[in-house]
Amino acid sequence: MTTTALDEPLERVGGGWTAALSLSNVAIWVGWYGPLQILLARQAEDFAPGTGMSKETLLAWVTGVGAVVSLFANPFFGALSDRTTARRGRRTPWIVAGAAGGALSLLVLAGAGGLWLMMLGWCLVQLTLNASFAAVTAAVPDRVPRLQRGSVGGWLGAAQILGAVTGTGLATAAGGIAAGYAACAGFVVAGVLPYVLRYEDVRLPPADRPAWTWRSFLRGFWLSPRRHPDFGWAWLTRFLINLSNALVILYLLYYLRDRLHHDDPEQGVLILTAVNSVTLLATVVVGGVWSDRVGRRKPFVKWSGVLMAAATALLAGWQTWAGAIVVAALLGVALGVFMSVDFALMTDVLPKALDRGKDLGVINIANALPQVAAPALAAPVVTHLGGYRVLYLVAAVLGLAGAVLVGRIKGVE
Repeated sequence: MTTTALDEPLERVGGGWTAALSLSNVAIWVGWYGPLQILLARQAEDFAPGTGMSKETLLAWVTGVGAVVSLFANPFFGALSDRTTARRGRRTPWIVAGAAGGALSLLVLAGAGGLWLMMLGWCLVQLTLNASFAAVTAAVPDRVPRLQRGSVGGWLGAAQILGAVTGTGLATAAGGIAAGYAACAGFVVAGVLPYVLRYEDVRLPPADRPAWTWRSFLRGFWLSPRRHPDFGWAWLTRFLINLSNALVILYLLYYLRDRLHHDDPEQGVLILTAVNSVTLLATVVVGGVWSDRVGRRKPFVKWSGVLMAAATALLAGWQTWAGAIVVAALLGVALGVFMSVDFALMTDVLPKALDRGKDLGVINIANALPQVAAPALAAPVVTHLGGYRVLYLVAAVLGLAGAVLVGRIKGVE
């Protein structure tokens, strides 16, 4: 363990620490993906007739507004954790508070009887779980040496997809919308306990905490691309590739039901998620470990992005159930490598140790902003500008652009 939170970590972390942190990440993604994959879409179908909106538009509004909350919540709580001098460390208090708040917010969604309470509940879920996510993410550069971050990032990436599968499975198997939310809420709380109870967090000495002013706090969220070009290009590549992926999954339930006329679209979502997860798990840790061993990040990020774009373009031209399965498998292979190595690349371009949580929060805007942009872009394309074929072609072009721009990062090989 490092002596203070601002030291550059040198001692490799053990498998138990990585497993516990990864389980915390699984819990957070269960809280997000159970709703996103199944429960919110089902509520949108129930509430849409009384609003004058289509189910697609209503779901786009709810997820889009929630993503706006996420945009601000992640860097905000990351910055607060950077300045936390609690006895339990900088990050642990926020992991606990975020998980507890997330579970309660999921229960609010379980009791939602209409659009506005549904939107409020989802915004609260985004607010609280982002507090936990910001802290979990920042624990990696706090504790993990640079040449181990690819492998740790691989396990965190595996945790994300396991969270998606688990959340989708809980939402599907629970037997109803309210029961699905309750199951996800229970998992969120249980999943963070091994890490927060067993492992000591690094502490920030009060003397190292910068003086507080709202002006300096708010100004710190802007990182000039001119002063930090590698940070800027890394952020843009992540945004474009994540936007491409968000466009693919946003209307997956509706795509299976309305375009492919699948007999059981909810079960179809679960099957595609499982196929994607299996192939992702086959590459996510291997990609991170391989990147650590060769000491390079950019080629892995670039070519995984190219493969994701190619698979998305294939989905535009091969709109069958068999095509969907093949694309889910290819996207999993590529996304596994991208998730682990791109995370390591991001930690390599952080400007300074004092602001790790805040800066990773700014980077994580590149995860949240696509959730805002995707509904705004996807809804008119699907309903007025050519349907799902055009949507997936647009997604492929965006993903390819992100892959190409990786070459503009100069400070990382």
